[in-house]
Amino acid sequence: MRLIQTGLLKRLVGLAVGASAVLLFGIGANAQFQFNSQFNSQFQAQFQASAQFRPATNLQTLEGSTERPLIRVQSSGRAKGPESERVEADVSTRSVSITSSFTGVEIVVFGAIDNAQTLGPEAGLYDIVVVVKGRNQTLTVRQKNWRAGIWINTRAVKFDGAPSYYAITSTRALDELADPFVLRQNDIGFNRIPMRPVDGWSGLTSGELEDFRQALIRLKQSERLFQRDDYGVVFVGRNLFRATIDLPANVPVGPLTAYVHLLRDGQLIDTFTTQVTLERQGLERYLYNFAFGQPLLYGIFCVFVAVLAGLTASAVVQRMRRG
Repeated sequence: MRLIQTGLLKRLVGLAVGASAVLLFGIGANAQFQFNSQFNSQFQAQFQASAQFRPATNLQTLEGSTERPLIRVQSSGRAKGPESERVEADVSTRSVSITSSFTGVEIVVFGAIDNAQTLGPEAGLYDIVVVVKGRNQTLTVRQKNWRAGIWINTRAVKFDGAPSYYAITSTRALDELADPFVLRQNDIGFNRIPMRPVDGWSGLTSGELEDFRQALIRLKQSERLFQRDDYGVVFVGRNLFRATIDLPANVPVGPLTAYVHLLRDGQLIDTFTTQVTLERQGLERYLYNFAFGQPLLYGIFCVFVAVLAGLTASAVVQRMRRG
């Protein structure tokens, strides 16, 4: 009997120990699961918060608008906080019509500096550089020499990346407002336009190649397609500015891009970009599209018009003689 009681007591103790172990394991597993759940929830909340406060991209366009895009390009060398200086600008007209009576036009670039840290323009803390640039094209510069009593072309160098139109204006001289490296990095100035020779440059020294480059700039300046005004940007009030860009009558048709650079202490801190479109209108537009879209038919049409004009003039002259 005592043996039976002893065996029963051992069994009861074993069951109690097993139940305690199961209970403790369940409590530990539940606590571990709750800890892991809390950790995962905290990590997810932090990830969502970082995604919510992720800074917006530096490229902003106006969607759903018929106007030309306005693009902001911020300098990557300086952090942009909510109180950092920014430049906002626009042009007086986004579209210029080219007709037979077009003799040139002036466009006004105006804007303001947000979060400006100056009491007035006389403080000289900020500088503005406005660059209006046309599409890049390939141009050939030819050198003429006096040979056998006549001027003949002796050498030609072809440059790629030459803008069809380039106008630059600023608050003061370029060499005074920024470091040459900053100007070179942002293609500010005639001598910093990235025009590269692609043909005819072999055998030339660096000095001779630079002479061809300077000749291209001089020819463009003589045609008023390269313009520069060191003091053309004027501050109006505390942070407003304006500049006038002259488009001559021979300006090439196509899009123009206006860059408004904001500099402080010789460093570029913000750039605002917008576009101006030059397009043909009226009869000139239809003739241009006809000539370049259907060149064969346009040639036949021109010959037909010339023959018809000649026959008409001949008939009129003969009738006048008979009369």
